[in-house]
Amino acid sequence: MILVTGGAGYIGAVAVRELLDKGFAVRVLDKFLYGDGPLEEVKSRIDCVEADICQLNEAVLDGVEVVIHLAGLSNDPTAEFNPEANRRMNTVATRTLAEGCKRKGIKRFIFASSCSVYDRGMMAEDFIQNEDTAVVPRAAYATSKYQAERALLELADDNFQPVILRQGTVYGWSPRMRYDLVVNTFVRSAFESGKLTVHCGGEMWRPLVDVTDVARCYLACMQADPQLVAGQIFNLSHKNYRILELAHWVKKALAGIVDVEIEVEYGSQTARDYRVETKKIERMLGFRTRVPVEESAHHMAQKIQAGINADFHNPRYYNIKWLELLVDIDAHLKRIGSIF
Repeated sequence: MILVTGGAGYIGAVAVRELLDKGFAVRVLDKFLYGDGPLEEVKSRIDCVEADICQLNEAVLDGVEVVIHLAGLSNDPTAEFNPEANRRMNTVATRTLAEGCKRKGIKRFIFASSCSVYDRGMMAEDFIQNEDTAVVPRAAYATSKYQAERALLELADDNFQPVILRQGTVYGWSPRMRYDLVVNTFVRSAFESGKLTVHCGGEMWRPLVDVTDVARCYLACMQADPQLVAGQIFNLSHKNYRILELAHWVKKALAGIVDVEIEVEYGSQTARDYRVETKKIERMLGFRTRVPVEESAHHMAQKIQAGINADFHNPRYYNIKWLELLVDIDAHLKRIGSIF
């Protein structure tokens, strides 16, 4: 049995299907903050546990051989919205889950961390960073992920073998679609306005990776010789892109589907800016990504053309918008009591 925490999320919904396609038994632990719709078509094939990762009942670990830990807040805006909740979900809950796994004898633990731990800001020295580069995370989200990494490595031994994947910014279509990720945002903007707006001159670098490649990588880590992956950190990215270059790739991918203009704005120097190296995962696991931005963007556009996830104003497709809406509704219900 493979446990996927956050299995109804943007990456999780794709990873769950990849596991099922490969014949694995899957259990999902998810609070379903964004609903359980992304798992609707596979619900009959999985064991679903609706629960809060911050209130772990270790019974969910019974019969589990591998944990793929994706649950938590997943970008800068949501982390800054409530830094304490971000720390509790991303750092504390990760350690608690890992300790539970260790008590249950679950050795394999794959953790979705983030390349944002490498961000030094646009004014910092530009160089390609690898897993041995000293990092000093700046933002709440990156800090919470890095602290979770440290906790996992402290627990690592012969009986607990975590693998840490520092993932680049993810792109691509998912049953739990997000339009607040840079490539996906560009595709949405193309359909909405025919314009791709690039800020800060588009000079900043970002490592990017397709969501299906991320799911494939989880399987590769699961099936690898433990001696190769235990206690290791791997960068996971398809390529480092400048944002302006990225806009041109998306424009090319959408040719014949929607006409696109690129607008470049200058000014703010606060954008994230970093590049990473992926030689380690290629060398040690033989893992290589397959899906470039242009292929993924074209596939996304085809889904939108078919009316799938095409309601761009749905707040569920934007993590911070949905979170703000839920908090507002929660506060309102506390004021008025029951609806009826």
